[in-house]
Amino acid sequence: MTSFEEAGTEETVTCLHMTFYHPFQEDKMMFRYLDFCKREKVRADEMLKFGRDSNTCRYNLMDTRVSRIQFALQFYRKMNSSEFCFEIKNMSKRTNLIVDQTELGYLNKIDLPWKGIICFGDYQILAEIEEGESVDYFEIYLHLAKVPILQERCLPSPQPIPENGISPSLFPSQGKSPIEIDENES
Repeated sequence: MTSFEEAGTEETVTCLHMTFYHPFQEDKMMFRYLDFCKREKVRADEMLKFGRDSNTCRYNLMDTRVSRIQFALQFYRKMNSSEFCFEIKNMSKRTNLIVDQTELGYLNKIDLPWKGIICFGDYQILAEIEEGESVDYFEIYLHLAKVPILQERCLPSPQPIPENGISPSLFPSQGKSPIEIDENES
């Protein structure tokens, strides 16, 4: 056998991509301690904490309005499944965390969607999970956004079209209240 045949199968690694945005990042540099554009290997049993306490949190946000521990992420495998997920937990008593329009109070937790937006205060974080197979570790890859994530991802919703297929904007009476007329009046 050749060394190629004896080599172990390369295992893919789950990677959590997190893109951060804050409107005053350039002035206040609240992300200055985050290491952007570098994949970081993390043990599967390690809980990732984000906040301003550098002794407790692995990822520091330098802002007095951020809680000592703002939120935590835990990597896990679903019961009776080979699927890996991340659980997000709000650790802030002061600020609710919004994950894809679901509001989490203190100590509330939910599964992080495969692609979702995390918001608190003026912070916007796009989280995207890239599937992998490794049970021993995962990777995290941080990015910095120059434009608001919500603005970039959310388009204004189009005006609904009624079932008859005729757009209400075609009628000049739009916006006026209906007038009730007795059937005997002309």
